Amino acid sequence: MRLLLLRHGPADARDPFRWPDDRLRPLTAKGLERTRTAIRGMLRLESKPDAIWTSPLRRAEQTAQAVAELTGGEAAVETHETLAPGGSYRTLMDQLAAARDTRLLVLVGHEPDLGKLAGVLLFGAPAALPLKKAGACCIDFDDPPAPALGQLRWFLPARTLSRLAGARSRA
Repeated sequence: MRLLLLRHGPADARDPFRWPDDRLRPLTAKGLERTRTAIRGMLRLESKPDAIWTSPLRRAEQTAQAVAELTGGEAAVETHETLAPGGSYRTLMDQLAAARDTRLLVLVGHEPDLGKLAGVLLFGAPAALPLKKAGACCIDFDDPPAPALGQLRWFLPARTLSRLAGARSRA
């Protein structure tokens, strides 16, 4: 299995008057375009995902929908509370084990949780590997994902992914 951890793109600033529930805070228009460009770059490195899991927060859902759209809508987007800020790593690991037949799975979430998840998957501890907004990392597993069994394939910020989006495709 291969996991792509993708942080949501740039969102509007926190504003309790506009969004009393921060879970509803969306991406900015510029943030959505930056995210879409980063996703195009990510797709130069990886094939289309089999599934897309997202946090229930609006900005993450928008990012996940952009992945689905840019990959032709073939992968279903599923909402997982475990990808929300403060979600349970243990429950997420159980969900990943149950999805072991999935070849490529995109997880869309937030910092610091995604960076800590990467640390758990690679080193067995929630080490800080912070992902920038619209940045991503790819982790390979020979078996179902488990702590310390992942192999880092790549770890890139949105700026680098955006440059890849403009590059010629691998032929």
